[in-house]
Amino acid sequence: MLHPDGQYDPNMLPGIVRPILRGEADMVLGSRFLDPGGARAGGMPLYKYVSNRFLTTIESWVLGQHFSELHTGYRAYSRAFLETVPYLRNSNDFVFDTQVIAQAINWRQRIVEVPVATKYFPEASSASFRQSIVYGLGTLATMGLLALHRSRLFRSRLFRD
Repeated sequence: MLHPDGQYDPNMLPGIVRPILRGEADMVLGSRFLDPGGARAGGMPLYKYVSNRFLTTIESWVLGQHFSELHTGYRAYSRAFLETVPYLRNSNDFVFDTQVIAQAINWRQRIVEVPVATKYFPEASSASFRQSIVYGLGTLATMGLLALHRSRLFRSRLFRD
């Protein structure tokens, strides 16, 4: 999966799929925060940087794992992943990306992060500020649903077998 906004270099695709081909991962996330230059050096706006760090910290805590970034538009999924995780239950909006990560954790899929460089320019983001707020709230709601599902207080269809 590669967001079509021009931020990510398609030439990095071999590095994204390599952990899957080696049998080391079911899902690969391209992290702008593992790149030696960093997301800010690539021009990531400060508000996106801060919100990304905040959301990734909350998500890592709820998921019980440490990730450097969970809001990347550069990902790869193995065939086994797509046959295991019920992603068709997910939203058709930006929050799909968060829901599929939560499902990956719920179904004990192996997730690997690899560094990717990005570049930001005026036309590089397809999400408006309003859409970003809605996405952030959807991300927090997804983590809330997963936490409730795990506690058995509420059984979400996103995570039911």
